[in-house]
Formats: sequence, structure tokens, C-alpha cells
Amino acid sequence: MNREELKAILPQREPMLLVDEAWKNEDGTAGGQYTVRGDEFFVQGHFPGNPVVPGVILCEMAAQCSCMLMADKVQGKITMFTGLDHVKFKNPVRPGDTVVFTATHLRAMSFIHKVSVVGEVDGKTVVSLEFTIALVDPSTVQ
Repeated sequence: MNREELKAILPQREPMLLVDEAWKNEDGTAGGQYTVRGDEFFVQGHFPGNPVVPGVILCEMAAQCSCMLMADKVQGKITMFTGLDHVKFKNPVRPGDTVVFTATHLRAMSFIHKVSVVGEVDGKTVVSLEFTIALVDPSTVQ
């Protein structure tokens, strides 16, 4: 799915839409990618003269790129981070880099889902993490 098609699944919009393309793999995992252009708000001040994508943004990219795992479940729901575990940043991500994410659905308990994601640039791991999200009915959030 391209960026425009993903807007039917993801609630994020520019400048927080951080996935260019996403797909479902035959083995049940999902993938996605984002190319850092360099004009994004999060690299302009992080750090002047030595731009690096902040770790928290890599976590958000990972979550958005995993959307194909539960594309049929997120429609009409609000997706909310409820936890991040085992987060490791291995190498910096800089403007011009394309981060390719692979996501695996670990388990579900009712509306809570646990997902593992690895992000790579040119085959080198830049981030790995597990996150927990809740798929919440919008009428229950005030």
C-alpha cells in the first residue's frame, strides 16, 4: 500500500504520517518503510550540523509500519501505545536513509496487541523493539 492508501488504515496525517509504503508478507509478518528526506521537523533541530532521527520517532515509524498486521482490526478504532519494551537503538538514522521495518504479531488479549519490530537501513539493524497497543472504540475516549 502506498501513502494515500494507508490513510484509510492509519489515523496519522502529515507531518506525523511516518510510513511511505507498507505490505503484508506471505509468512504473516508485515513490512513498511520510510525514507528520511531531511526537511522533517524532527531532524531540523536534532542536531544542527549532524541531523539524526530521534529514537522516539523511530518507535513511531515502527508502529505505523506495522499497521498491515492488523489492518482489518484497526478500522474505526483509535490505536494507542500502552507500552514499549526491549527498545534498542543500534545505529543512527540520517537524512537520505530508508528504514525498512519488519513486524511480527506476538499475541492478542481482547483489544490489546503485542508486536515485535526490527528496523534496518541497508541491511543493518538500527532499532528493535516490542510495543503494546490498545485498539479502542472512539466512543470510550474523552
